[in-house]
Amino acid sequence: MIKYLNILFLLLIVSSCHKKEVHPYTFYYWKTKLSLNWEEKKALSQATAPYLYTRFFDVDKINGKFQPVAVTTKDKNFQAGKAIIPVVFITNQALVGISKDEITFLAESISHLIQKKITEFQLKANTEIQIDCDWTAGTRDDYFKFLKELKKISGKEISCTLRLHQVKDKAQTGIPPVQRVYLMCYSTSSPLETSDKNSILDVNILKSYLSKLEDYPIKKIEVALPIYSWGIITNHLGKHKLINALSRKDLENENFKKLSENEAEVLKDGFYFGSYLSKGFKIKVEEISDDQLKDVITFLDKKIPQYSIIYYQLDSKFVSNQDFKLISKFQGDF
Repeated sequence: MIKYLNILFLLLIVSSCHKKEVHPYTFYYWKTKLSLNWEEKKALSQATAPYLYTRFFDVDKINGKFQPVAVTTKDKNFQAGKAIIPVVFITNQALVGISKDEITFLAESISHLIQKKITEFQLKANTEIQIDCDWTAGTRDDYFKFLKELKKISGKEISCTLRLHQVKDKAQTGIPPVQRVYLMCYSTSSPLETSDKNSILDVNILKSYLSKLEDYPIKKIEVALPIYSWGIITNHLGKHKLINALSRKDLENENFKKLSENEAEVLKDGFYFGSYLSKGFKIKVEEISDDQLKDVITFLDKKIPQYSIIYYQLDSKFVSNQDFKLISKFQGDF
């Protein structure tokens, strides 16, 4: 009997070692109007985390005054079926030279406008506010003071986004005074620079930036992964412009000459994708594959074994052909 119990115990250990861990997942919603079509509702209803991270507005400093920019509106039929976590993007420029009184004013104004929108839209809101800002070494102290002030004024849990360079250069950019950060695993390079790399996500670049992620002082780290795509248009002078949501399928056009799997040259002047493109312009499509996402997840599981995934972003252009439950599974063995 003891022999059989030992065998059963060993089988349970082996089974648990190879068990796939599923990370709860949901989405960012980054449009200026709260409205979901059928595909977006379906994707959101299948999400395994109970939240929708929703951009409420941006904040910039215009002519010396703080201004909310692109404040979100709501379709009368909008129903998320998830608790809403408000997200506010603040430009780094808005924090340059900010005074103590301005920090308080900014925190009060943001807290007030968030609550006004929650009440106006009758949203089921969570007790968290997320701030998105690409702060730098020069603005870090004032930004951190703002985060503390916003927590005091709002009474909410304040979280913030964390970019790759802010992990790698944490000695210079500092550690934000929050208990939870959201690691943005995309924008590994600039799309407006000539490069053969995928500017949305180059996994090797990401790994180099996050090689010491396990040493980051804040241990509650959630992960934002990209599912968006775009096209980079290059004109005769080598200048670049972005067109959102292009895919390789868009390169299948009799007026384009395919240069590679994800590149083409315009053969005939005309309007394409809402923009006028001249003959000779180059189009480079950047998309994210399931294999890239799985590679990132496998890498992160060795650094931060427990985390949720927030896909950027909830848009029918990007969610219609994805199996997020499959992607969100742990890919390696213990």
